[in-house]
Parts: sequence; structure tokens; C-alpha cells
Amino acid sequence: MAQATKGRAPGRAGRKPHRHLPGTWHCLSKSVAETDRLGRRIGRALQGGEIVALYGELGSGKTALVRGMAAGLGAPPEAVSSPTFVFIHEYHGRMRLAHADLYRLQSYTELPHIGLSDYDDGRTVTAIEWAEKAGHDLPADRLEIHLQHRSPGIREITFVPRGARARRLLARLRAGQLSSRRTAGQRRRTR
Repeated sequence: MAQATKGRAPGRAGRKPHRHLPGTWHCLSKSVAETDRLGRRIGRALQGGEIVALYGELGSGKTALVRGMAAGLGAPPEAVSSPTFVFIHEYHGRMRLAHADLYRLQSYTELPHIGLSDYDDGRTVTAIEWAEKAGHDLPADRLEIHLQHRSPGIREITFVPRGARARRLLARLRAGQLSSRRTAGQRRRTR
């Protein structure tokens, strides 16, 4: 499973606006499978209406994380692909997941025309890849997930909660990590 790290934030020098924010959480993923498992944990922790804003270079694991989120919501993960050519895909599990990819967005002024606001119904979970392209038009309450290459197989993943709903989601994720660590430790002691 992804490992928590202390005090390090991804990004290049001068591009670390989330480094010292209270409640920020950092972890490492050493494989696509770990990124998928982290996404599944996120999916299980979702309650509906959350906005997950994903940031990272090409190949940093954004779509793998969304694939895991879909599985955690009970949607078929094999159906998840990057919606680069249509902007938004929908997946249905225990709740609807709207998966947006803003890579081809030329300007944030195009955002109102792609239909993303149609999913702001308080029940649909919305995952937005290339969220930086939305500018200041992202909902204020969102969980930002920043993915960065640390080496060819390792990604540093930083969670930045922006708003009360995002803080609650992150608290559920962190509580789930602690309980899964205890369960793993208990299994080791009983062997």
C-alpha cells in the first residue's frame, strides 16, 4: 500500500503552494497496483458530492487513481479510460462518478460549455484530471490530489483538502489507513 511520508511535498522549487497547509497528507506509491489500491480506498471513503481535483504530469497515475476510485465505488474499473476526446465519462456503482479530463481545454473560459457543472448535484462524485486548467472555476470545496514522479516507478502523492467536505473525506482515508495498518500488524502477530 502507499506509504505515508512526512514533511515532503511534491513539485518543483517555487511551485509548492500546498507544502505547509494544515491537514496535508503525503504518501508514496511504488507501482500502478498501489496507486489502484489507493484509488479503491478513496472510492470506498466517498459518500457522494465530493470533488476530487487531480494534478500531475502525463503518466503520473491520475487515470490509474480514478480507475481505483471507480472500483471502490463498485463501478467496473476496466471501463475507465482517460476521457481525453469527450471531456467527461460517467461510471455507475453505488453512486455516479463523473470523470473529467481537461487536458484539451484551451482556456478556462471553455469550462462552462463542457457540462461539468451538471454533475454538481450533491450526490455525484466528480474526479477532474488536469484540474489546473479550470483556473479559479473549480469548486471551493475539493480534495486536491497532486501526483509527481519521484523515480521511474515511484510516485509521491499529496492530498490537500480545500473545504469541510474534503477535510472529512481525507480524515476517513487516513482513519482507514490506520485501521488497515493495525489489521496487517495483527495478522503478523498471529502467524
